[in-house]
Amino acid sequence: MSSVPMTREAYQRKRAEVELMEGDQMSAITEKIAEARAEGDLKENAEYHAQREAQGLLQAKINQVKGELSRAQIIDMANVPRDEVAFGATVKVLDLDFDDEEEMTLVGAGDENYDVGKYLITSPIGQGLLGKVDDLVEIEVPAGTMRFKILEIRYD
Repeated sequence: MSSVPMTREAYQRKRAEVELMEGDQMSAITEKIAEARAEGDLKENAEYHAQREAQGLLQAKINQVKGELSRAQIIDMANVPRDEVAFGATVKVLDLDFDDEEEMTLVGAGDENYDVGKYLITSPIGQGLLGKVDDLVEIEVPAGTMRFKILEIRYD
């Protein structure tokens, strides 16, 4: 399995998220299952089955986040090269197909938010920009090929 790059802050947030899910959230679901079980016949008890499903979904989420944490690669921003696109870089690009400028910040797991331009470094766009300087870049994505010209690289 591949490593999951992230900042120490994102790692700590994910650990806190797991603790919350395993503690308060799982306890609340367990209580609701017990209450529904006390209502009688489990074959026709919709509340019981709904809570069991919620318990399974929460456990799957816990397992997913724990898996990311177990493969976490904590990135020390002091060691990131500043002369090329790397983890933490904010990259201003010109989309050559739409003649539109965009800014993208390459982040690790737990910090992504595509609506505000924070792209996972492991995403196709992140991987396509990684290591570039002021190049023309063609990136294969599920929807086709994206073409960018890198205008600026900065580390905030």
